[in-house]
Amino acid sequence: MSDLTNINGIQSKSTAELLKNKNGLSKPGGEAFAEQLKSAINEVNEIQQESEVAVADMATGQVKDLHQAALAIGKAETSMKLMLEIRNKALSAYKELGRTQI
Repeated sequence: MSDLTNINGIQSKSTAELLKNKNGLSKPGGEAFAEQLKSAINEVNEIQQESEVAVADMATGQVKDLHQAALAIGKAETSMKLMLEIRNKALSAYKELGRTQI
């Protein structure tokens, strides 16, 4: 009977090993989460700034491609909605932890 962890020379790794090897997760959980959150917030901020530039270009008539401007605005709206949902879920989890009895 063959070893299931070594099929055709490919060794499987445990989930913990895969998570440690993933970019940015080699640090303790709280630090890695904070860095990922900061990165996501910065990315949303950049998308919002691009959207503001597109809106300003549309207002002044300097827009070269209306479709690209509309896409930038839609992307900014979607990314902001996603960030708000993440915030709401995080607050909900925090409140649930506060209600947990030890």
